Amino acid sequence: MKHLLARKSIESLQLEADRSGMQRSLGATHLLLLGIGCILGAGIYVMTGNAAAHFAGPAVMLSFILAGAACALTALCYAELASTMPVSGSAYTYCYAAVGEVFAWVVGWVLLFDYGIAASLLAVGFSGYLVSLLHDLGVHIPVTLAQPMFNVTGVHGGALVATGGANLIAVAIILLITAVLVRGVTQSAFFNNLLVAVKILVLVSFVVVGAGAIDPGNWTPFIPPNEGGFAFGWQGVVRAASILFFAYIGFETVSTAACEARNPQRDLPIGILGSLLVCTLLYIIVAAVLTGIVPFRALGVPDPIAIAADRMGRPSFAVLIKIGALTGLTSVLLVNAYGQSRVAFAMGRDRLLPPLFSDLHARFRTPHGGIILFGVLSAAIAALFPLSLLGDLISIGAGLAFSTVCVCLMWLRSARPDLPRPFRVPFGGFHIGRVWIGYVPLAAIILCWSMIVPVVIDIVSQAANGHVTPAVIVGVYFGAGALLYTFYGHRRATRA
Repeated sequence: MKHLLARKSIESLQLEADRSGMQRSLGATHLLLLGIGCILGAGIYVMTGNAAAHFAGPAVMLSFILAGAACALTALCYAELASTMPVSGSAYTYCYAAVGEVFAWVVGWVLLFDYGIAASLLAVGFSGYLVSLLHDLGVHIPVTLAQPMFNVTGVHGGALVATGGANLIAVAIILLITAVLVRGVTQSAFFNNLLVAVKILVLVSFVVVGAGAIDPGNWTPFIPPNEGGFAFGWQGVVRAASILFFAYIGFETVSTAACEARNPQRDLPIGILGSLLVCTLLYIIVAAVLTGIVPFRALGVPDPIAIAADRMGRPSFAVLIKIGALTGLTSVLLVNAYGQSRVAFAMGRDRLLPPLFSDLHARFRTPHGGIILFGVLSAAIAALFPLSLLGDLISIGAGLAFSTVCVCLMWLRSARPDLPRPFRVPFGGFHIGRVWIGYVPLAAIILCWSMIVPVVIDIVSQAANGHVTPAVIVGVYFGAGALLYTFYGHRRATRA
């Protein structure tokens, strides 16, 4: 029990950051674009259509606001912790310092799951847009190369059925991103900045041109009447928010770059809060235009913006929009894989994972082993499973990690009030005995769990009806994690 609850001191974490061996090459602008690169992609390019078509209708705009509010409050907590402990590993490392080793392991394992599933989901969306773009250019991709090996029977979950294909396009883009990331953070940051600039320009163009094609009748009813369960109504708005919640995980990725930031105490809060603000505004505006152009029930596809672009009747502009969508998804894939490898690097450095994840490439100074392994695993998942199955699996982990960060903040405020804090969450709090309870972290925990609960209810409901695949995936992954920690990490962990 003593080892399970072993904590790392703040001072030792800061010393590890100084000795990490990674290059401190990222400034505030890099970090801001890093966050935008990971946030601004899946939420609008892939999952908005599914959330609108099956759960919220035009009120998906409210779902973005709800999910954004939960993430904004959490981002304030991340910003304070990142400025106090500018170290690699993000929520995993914060948890290690606050509540102990076993909890840090759980959070780290959850983050690796989230990043891995998110990469697969993004690759599936990329595949859909690429097929649509090539079709416009007269190139027809065989269906068997762009569909998952298994699909689900039913909108809200069902049995898995074999399709006879495999999404090899999704596999190819993940492997390409893996190769780019192995080359190093400086090259990756430059590549990411270029992609972010392109996709923002394309999204702005979509809003400006698409505004003229909006049919206000598509926004009526704004909140469709409930059709049972989480299908529409306010229940659907909340359920859609839980789907879109994971799309904001990019701000969390910024904090994983602490060991490569030139001035982490100042630059990390800028990157975290700035990227979240920019992307939330763009999400809401683009969602309004998207649901104004296309009736919401027609948006349940992997490439909803491609559908809207085709509806405008401007073929050349539709091609441009699809290129922008591909660019956006590529940048998110890049930053997503970056964040995953840095969390694994921190866990490997603590010997909770094998040295494969913490050993740096002799030339590129990147944790190449973990990058390659996770790239292969994510590619395999993208080839096997459909978009509808992957989306639900991510928000549970994101909510757990985010709410844990808020708890860690309150613990550190209570136990170490002496620590220098270049950034502090606003609005204060109150004390219960010696424990400080902040209004912002408390509200963030409540909202994060409001994102988790609908997804859990849906997964349990599907399992009760005999559709156990999501529950099995979650159970197998966390069972494997428990075994790995028990027989490897717990025995080999580096402890002070």
